[in-house]
Amino acid sequence: MLKFGLVTLGCDKNTVDSERYLADLVAHGAEPVQDLREADVVLVNTCGFIDAAKAESIEAIVDAARLKDDGQVKAVFAIGCMVERHKDELVDALPEVDVFLGNSEIDRIVPELVERGLLGGSLVEHPGVRLFSGDLPQVRYLKISEGCDHGCAFCAIPLMRGKHRSFALDDLVCEAQLLEAQGAREINLVAQDLAHYGRDRRDGNALPELLEALVQHTSIPWIRNMYLYSTGITPRLLEVIAANDRIVRWLDTPMQHGSDAVLARMRRPERQKTIRERLAQYRSIVPDLAIRTSVIVGFPGETEDDFNILCEFLEEIQFDRVGVFTYSPQEGTRAHAMDDDVADSIKQERKERIEELQRSITAVRYERFLSREARVLVERAGDSPNVWTCRAPWQADDIDGLMHVRIPDGLLRDGVRPVPGAFLDVHVDQVVDDYDFTATLLRIADAPQVAAPIRPTRALPLVGIDTSTAGSFGR
Repeated sequence: MLKFGLVTLGCDKNTVDSERYLADLVAHGAEPVQDLREADVVLVNTCGFIDAAKAESIEAIVDAARLKDDGQVKAVFAIGCMVERHKDELVDALPEVDVFLGNSEIDRIVPELVERGLLGGSLVEHPGVRLFSGDLPQVRYLKISEGCDHGCAFCAIPLMRGKHRSFALDDLVCEAQLLEAQGAREINLVAQDLAHYGRDRRDGNALPELLEALVQHTSIPWIRNMYLYSTGITPRLLEVIAANDRIVRWLDTPMQHGSDAVLARMRRPERQKTIRERLAQYRSIVPDLAIRTSVIVGFPGETEDDFNILCEFLEEIQFDRVGVFTYSPQEGTRAHAMDDDVADSIKQERKERIEELQRSITAVRYERFLSREARVLVERAGDSPNVWTCRAPWQADDIDGLMHVRIPDGLLRDGVRPVPGAFLDVHVDQVVDDYDFTATLLRIADAPQVAAPIRPTRALPLVGIDTSTAGSFGR
């Protein structure tokens, strides 16, 4: 039996892809292993978003190729976004890699292994569209579309992922049901732009209809929307969020800058006036909505005045959280032809200034949660027996901090022990370390009926999904 190791780099969309590759390989009789030294084949799912991600991907590929010298690893596959963009250069630079497959060629993984005599070509028993490979089975990601039609000057994603195409609503509901069967208590909807969902299919289904279908046909307690362009956040979408308690009141909408001049050079559709108006609309329709955004500093032509305008706008708008990135020129984008005229040292300084500013803004924003009751999701045991690590609705997985919940001594004596995936009602006590909270347990609100498995078995249902398309979602 072929043993394989799978290394995933980059964004959550890559994680979804890797889970599909994992399922497809298992369906053909392969066995996943955690220790790459035990693998016959190592696959590295690369990221090509920015220079730092490319460097990390190359390092992972080289590390995997070195394992061939030890005798166990027979082949290394480099796959995914970076390969899609830079295949020819990588082939020349990394002769120790056996196979390079970009996103558009990913259905060649199994045939390439079969041709090398490493894998049988027939299906054994398909475990479902995806197999879980992470640490928190209660938190999963559902990719609802692939590619992007936006023309932002700085972004190479359309060059790596292609034009936008939405997946069928029924298929997504079935996939969500599978994730629920695997123990999901929260699903995070991901895409290059969630708000663009459905426009290309023209079947009457857009993001509001998908959210309503997920609420109706699954029992997953938390559904979170990640990364929506503001131009597609409609009153209808906001009303759906406001009307359904299981849709988390949290949005991630990328602003990228606060200076109209920089936004124009970035080829972004928004300006200060429209951003201001839309955020006011979001907050009026969805009370207590937490809003995260991202900004880029050091874009070509960004002056000190532009940067100060960004700072002033962030102070005015009061986002809950802001991710800050320094501009990195990407070959093939419109911005690549511009003069990268902001020194790296200035980019880094501006990044740190924004982070410090936002830290103070977040501190003010987070005061509204103190001394309130909140429902939180248990992630894992904490550092001591009477503290558990959780997340509140306003804290997205991996990016927005944690909630450290203390179990009172009296409840401990009663044998109360929350499990990962349980929901707790807590009293929010204080903010610690800028972005985390402490809280006190009031009651266990909702526990999973069975403990979610660390590694799903191969007996998982397909829930109505055609096995002939498993592993080729969105290709």
